Amino acid sequence: MSRTALISGASSGIGAATALALLEAGYEVFAGARRAERLAPLAARGAGPLHLDLTEEPSIAAAVETATARSGRLDVLVNNAGYAVCGALEDVPLAEARRQFEVNLFGLARLCQLAAPLMRGQRSGKIVNVSSMGGKFGEPFAAWYHASKYALEGLSDCLRIELAPFGVDVILVEPGTIRTEFAAHAKESLLAASGASAYANYVRRHAAMLDRGEASRVPTSPEGVARTIVKAISARRPNARYPTGGAARSMLFLRAVLTDRMFDRLMWRISQSFG
Repeated sequence: MSRTALISGASSGIGAATALALLEAGYEVFAGARRAERLAPLAARGAGPLHLDLTEEPSIAAAVETATARSGRLDVLVNNAGYAVCGALEDVPLAEARRQFEVNLFGLARLCQLAAPLMRGQRSGKIVNVSSMGGKFGEPFAAWYHASKYALEGLSDCLRIELAPFGVDVILVEPGTIRTEFAAHAKESLLAASGASAYANYVRRHAAMLDRGEASRVPTSPEGVARTIVKAISARRPNARYPTGGAARSMLFLRAVLTDRMFDRLMWRISQSFG
């Protein structure tokens, strides 16, 4: 029996790497993305390309319907789509903040709502929510992004308990810094929101830190995170959380052992290290 997987945010980075890894593992993969034209390389490898915009209910419903039309089942849902709205809290318009939550939380939750009945009926399934080490601590100039990831951690913890009696696993993957387009987009939104505000001097240093961080040896490849996702999916009793790559484990360890004020000072020092 063919196993079916649906992946959001599959046009690049972690999503694309995970789609390829699951194809190699024998899954029938449906790869969703807002910019569906960027899915051509995955389609050439055998994935089913889907337009999937997490801000549009019809798009979400159509993606799940298409992915399950042939077999009537869904074995794996990988909620990978997400992005970062950056800037000082007072500088980011609430409309942008709401869209951040629409993509990073509410659209993801709607996919879970549609997947849950299918997986309950099967008495099996894996829902993988790609969070971040940033779902466990904050940094300056990214309050809305971190808030969305904190919320995703709480949502996943509750959903994991609710679905466990039905044989469905809910798994959080918490990447650190990854070599993707993510940092470039974060820097762009940071400078657009706060590059000329009262925070400008601090923001320019933070932007320089993002550049230097991407050029360092710290970031992990998307393929490394994809391997973690496949490992979690393949486990008979998967962990609730998988911190992975890009200094995730070391940063989460520091958050656990340092006081709040100590960790705040550390994050500010990292933020202002360059420029």
